[in-house]
Amino acid sequence: MTIEKFEDILAWQKAKQLTIYVYGLFLNSRDFGFKDQMQRAALSIMNNIAEGFERRGDKELSNFLFIAKGSCAEVRSMLYVAFELGYVSRNDLNNLYNLTVEISKMLSGFIKTLR
Repeated sequence: MTIEKFEDILAWQKAKQLTIYVYGLFLNSRDFGFKDQMQRAALSIMNNIAEGFERRGDKELSNFLFIAKGSCAEVRSMLYVAFELGYVSRNDLNNLYNLTVEISKMLSGFIKTLR
């Protein structure tokens, strides 16, 4: 399959799914600092994939994919705190954790194909 636009990238599609999930989960949160950081980190994953793809260079794309991977780890790290503070249920923790691991693996595979 040829990727013609960033929307064709499966990791971007999964990152969008993660972002929508995170935004919905924290919609009514009153911990504005935590909520903002969690939402920004999730949004950063999909945006860095998109921006890197649009740069049209494998080296630049690879750099943006590494940034997206970092943001993915940030979301996963924050999930532990969110769970401990009672902001998310065990089920949400598991779902989001699994999604971040899946996205991270996809990004690693994508990076390898660019090298």
